[in-house]
Amino acid sequence: MNSVLTSVPPYVLLAVAALAVLALPRRLGHAAAALATAFTFVQAVLLGDGGTGAHLATQLFGFDVVFFNVDQFSLLMGVVVGFLATAAVLYAYGTEAPTWVTAFALIYVSSTVATIYAGDWLTLIFFWELMAVTSTLLVWQYGGEAVRAGYRYALFHGIGGTFFLGAVVVHGASMLGSVPAAEIFLFSSTTGIHASATLLAAIGIGVNCGFIFLHTWLPDTYPRPHVAASVFLSVFTTKTAAYVMYRAFPEGGMWLAYLGGFMAVYGAFFALLQYNPRRLLSYHIQAQLGYMLAGFGLATYVGEFAVTGGFAHLFNNVLYKSLLFMAVGVVIYRTGVEDIRDMGGLWRVMPVTFLVYLVGAASITAVPGFNGFISKGMVIDSAHEVHNYELLFGEGLLWWLLILGGVGTFMSFIKLGYYMFFHGSATLSPKDATPFQTAGMLLAGGACVFFGTPFTYGYLIDLMPFTAEVASELHPYSTSHLTESAWLMGAGFIGFFALKRPLGWLAHRMPDADAVTYPAVFYLARGSIWGVTELWAAVDRAVMNAVAAVEWTAMHPREALGRAGVDVEIRTGIGRSVLFLTLAAGVALFVFVLG
Repeated sequence: MNSVLTSVPPYVLLAVAALAVLALPRRLGHAAAALATAFTFVQAVLLGDGGTGAHLATQLFGFDVVFFNVDQFSLLMGVVVGFLATAAVLYAYGTEAPTWVTAFALIYVSSTVATIYAGDWLTLIFFWELMAVTSTLLVWQYGGEAVRAGYRYALFHGIGGTFFLGAVVVHGASMLGSVPAAEIFLFSSTTGIHASATLLAAIGIGVNCGFIFLHTWLPDTYPRPHVAASVFLSVFTTKTAAYVMYRAFPEGGMWLAYLGGFMAVYGAFFALLQYNPRRLLSYHIQAQLGYMLAGFGLATYVGEFAVTGGFAHLFNNVLYKSLLFMAVGVVIYRTGVEDIRDMGGLWRVMPVTFLVYLVGAASITAVPGFNGFISKGMVIDSAHEVHNYELLFGEGLLWWLLILGGVGTFMSFIKLGYYMFFHGSATLSPKDATPFQTAGMLLAGGACVFFGTPFTYGYLIDLMPFTAEVASELHPYSTSHLTESAWLMGAGFIGFFALKRPLGWLAHRMPDADAVTYPAVFYLARGSIWGVTELWAAVDRAVMNAVAAVEWTAMHPREALGRAGVDVEIRTGIGRSVLFLTLAAGVALFVFVLG
């Protein structure tokens, strides 16, 4: 059994399952997909009992590569990706997603899992780029507005992948001489990416992480495809990017921590201005990634506790973010409405969806008893230890950024729940979630509760790296933590109703960066194309005029010399030939110099 587990990469089975979805009847195809994703989950759980190590190691182009690297970080990702993908397949089946949606989603999950289990930078960058291609196909499949958004999505990830590939090349070149040439790309040969590739790696990975000003593909893309596709898209690209960010920078850095803090505030602020529910949730992907990056960035200053907090938040975010996209997707699927101002009163007719939404909202806003309370508290506690930019009450800037992001998050989900389920009188009477939609949501929602209660949160910590170092330091249900949570929730509740009208006014007057970047890129590209084509046309005209002049001179040598002021009679063919060759050589020299 162990040999099977260590020799069968789960992404191969997922790719085969994607083909089965297309080849088999819809029910059997989705059953095969669910079994493949469940295998990914079970394999990671069982390998956690001692199956770590490098598997499927070989050589490619003279370099050592590892196609199936099993360690505490990749196993953690394998557990949560496999679990959530199973729930998402059930949800897709219950949402009547076309088989092409599920097939593309399985290929996307396959490339994600392959990226997670890569044991070297060459393997990782190959599957990283493949993940961008497969996710683009999943967006494009829906057609309509998703096509143009998919092109922008592909451009972002193509540019980011190019930067990341540059970082891998620079890393390999910088490692030459310090380790054997064949081993320069192995994770085991160095700690993270080489320092000389820091900027390239930060930008390349930062596109997928949703760094501020590199994030606009998130709210632009995720609200547009099929609602079942949005569930897959909402968790895998960005969380895999956070995981790769830690692989690249395991020592952290305050630049990463503060960038994460500003992302938490930026994402929460723009989420507050949205009335499209999936667009609101997309901004919160950026905000929640901020907490993960803050935890990873604090590694050098706080140690394993901060890193564990970042990974715990990554793990939890996969669960509650997908759950929220599922709940919102049910509402859109049943009503056909994508503006929360046109909803309202749905809690009476959609009680299951409403309860599921409450679980997801409580988890992302860090309400005690739910998983987000544990992981977000760990990251905020880590920030409490850093005081290099001290502000009010003896707390540092990073702590305040994370707290402000938390208040904005609570306000956002009061807004989303208020408009969807309570606002005004019920003008719609849709059915509730289908049985398979409910099954998918119960899997994700049950995990959100299980990993957050005072009695079972220890199982979450047991899955994390550095469990032994962290367990004794973690006291999430202390009086101070509960008091802090109560203040945060109170501020969020009061803040939303106090600022509800100003936020509505700002929603129509506060554009995001894409209002500038998209037109700027468009006109810059058009200007560049015009400049290149016009320059080429000018060169082409000059060359053709020169050639025409040579041809005319050769055909009319007497007139040419006469115009030059030379009064001579050319009587022989030899003379004409000499004159022609002389002029041709002059023109050729002119063209060569111009070229």
